Amino acid sequence: MLERRSAEGRFERIDEIAAELAGLKLDVIVTGSGDFMAQALQRVTKSVPIVVSGSFDPVGAGLVASLSHPGGNITGFIEYIDPEFETKRLELLKEAVPNATRVAFLGMKEIWDGPSAQAVRNAAPRLGLTIFHAEHTPTNYADAFALMTRDRPDALFVAYHPTNYANRQRIADFGIAQRIPGMVPYREATMAGGLMSYGVSVTGQYRRVAGLVDKILKGAKPADIPIEGQRGWSL
Repeated sequence: MLERRSAEGRFERIDEIAAELAGLKLDVIVTGSGDFMAQALQRVTKSVPIVVSGSFDPVGAGLVASLSHPGGNITGFIEYIDPEFETKRLELLKEAVPNATRVAFLGMKEIWDGPSAQAVRNAAPRLGLTIFHAEHTPTNYADAFALMTRDRPDALFVAYHPTNYANRQRIADFGIAQRIPGMVPYREATMAGGLMSYGVSVTGQYRRVAGLVDKILKGAKPADIPIEGQRGWSL
């Protein structure tokens, strides 16, 4: 039996959903990208195995003791490596759009204020770029789109975040309609119409998640299953 739950962009519901899932006596729980859902589940259960499809920082988030020996009920995959990876994405965008000078950074405030966006801002001057923030929330992209329509960036840099994956078609449609070339973080976003990506295939990642779930159902303990890195990075 498969139980599926979604917060549908309403992050305030995450603790409620975690508590509900913990009460269902499930054999294993799979979470999406990011650490927030796994953290919510960790608060309500220390026994149900949890597989994170793409953690940003499992050690820093307190999900595991170490990558090689998680030590608890959580294991899975790392989706995001370090802020310098975002610098590489910006460099590739500049190579693809050499005449670009102004780039919009599409991301939530927490991302803009964090180390990944700081790395992008630090790298921008040596690439001849000016970065400005096109802020969105989990449920509101309209203001960010209006800002970019008005201020007309030469290119668009889409931040890593599950909300941007969920809204990849909407973001791609906007870029196409406004003729703004963009660097998107997921392969599936290019399939939706984005210009280019440098990142993992989420579809492929979930196939690997299924393999971990199979191991756990056959008796393996998350505490003993190392956190794995990504495969299949591609342009």
